[in-house]
Amino acid sequence: MRIHKEGHNIIISTFILLTLLNLLLYRVASKSLLFYFVLLVSVGVFILIINFFRSPNRIFRNKEPGMIVAPADGTIVVIEEVMENEYFHEKRLQVSVFMSLFNAHINWIPCDGKVIHSSHQNGRFMAAYLPKSSIENERSTIVIERENGEQILVRQIAGAMAKRIVTYAKPGKNYEINQQLGFIKFGSRVDLFLPLHADIKVDLDVGVKGNLTLIAQL
Repeated sequence: MRIHKEGHNIIISTFILLTLLNLLLYRVASKSLLFYFVLLVSVGVFILIINFFRSPNRIFRNKEPGMIVAPADGTIVVIEEVMENEYFHEKRLQVSVFMSLFNAHINWIPCDGKVIHSSHQNGRFMAAYLPKSSIENERSTIVIERENGEQILVRQIAGAMAKRIVTYAKPGKNYEINQQLGFIKFGSRVDLFLPLHADIKVDLDVGVKGNLTLIAQL
């Protein structure tokens, strides 16, 4: 299993901190239940962090024009027609993927095209599964223009524990499915805003895999 570059410093720091804590407890209370409890919790926390920053090697095969692929691992929490007021100022189909602490948090490019817009908005850090998080939380907005001129908006949204959004996609550059869009640390969600004619291929409350699950066909 590979570890994503965004996790290297956090994993090393956590390992050092937990090791020092357990060595200190071993010296003062090596035979107590407290030592074994803290040791068990420390191992669990470290495994959880490693799992969070894992970097699966995924390739979406049999790609066809108009395919929209899941931008993240997680669960579909929103499929609805909404008014998108930050960029398009028109109605769009919103599809949202909520990522728990147990999901890999890499974000993927959902379709082939050119990034024509990228911006970051400061905001709150409410729970990412709440509807208002899409417009009130800290977030990054990326717009991809397909070859035929259609535009897809991808929004990375911070959650209650997510304090850092990383966006790799840069305006003016062309990207393809199978490339990484960015990373969000510790609990978050990704919204897609698609044209109204998009044929949605997923249902509410189903699990999806980033860069593997087909979300929609244009």
